[in-house]
Amino acid sequence: MNNLTTFVKGIIAGICIALGGTVFLALDNKVVGSLFFTVGLFVICTRGYNLFTGKVCYSLDQPRSYLGDLTLIWLGNLLGTWIFALALKATRLAPALATKAQGMCEVKLGDTLFSIFILSIFCNILIFIAVDGFKNNPNAIGKYLALFFGVCVFILAGFEHCVANMFYISIAGMWSGQALLFILVNTLGNAVGGLLIPVASKLLQEK
Repeated sequence: MNNLTTFVKGIIAGICIALGGTVFLALDNKVVGSLFFTVGLFVICTRGYNLFTGKVCYSLDQPRSYLGDLTLIWLGNLLGTWIFALALKATRLAPALATKAQGMCEVKLGDTLFSIFILSIFCNILIFIAVDGFKNNPNAIGKYLALFFGVCVFILAGFEHCVANMFYISIAGMWSGQALLFILVNTLGNAVGGLLIPVASKLLQEK
């Protein structure tokens, strides 16, 4: 996969997550919102787009050059969420969505970095369960249950997903140095969380 393809698939994945984030913001019922947020990961997994939080889970068996791919994917995800938020701001939906996102972002940005890091680890444990379940579960129904349960649980538990947060910060218009630091810590925590189960599985295989 060349760099341009990697980047473009990252942009599309960012747009997909922004779609999920939009419906989550639009619905007052958090349970229903979490269910429909899954449309983002559903499209990404079925169409083969590049989402950082999913791709980072498979870093162990990749060459060092994969770090470059992850960087391109992360930047593509960021650009995709920003483009979608920018387009959304030109619609009648923007004021209500921005107001709700601002309230969410105030809570997130007011948290400690260590708390964000831990919540991000927990989030990507669930993302690994979702994407790996979709990839490897031999049962068709099981594949999709893995996606829906993984996403719904991380949202309802209040865990932190860096790409979703890129969208929320963008639609809220709250980018700043503090927000960038938040996203970087969020990203690091997601990377750690996504590797926990693969590392544990590898260690168990060696014993």
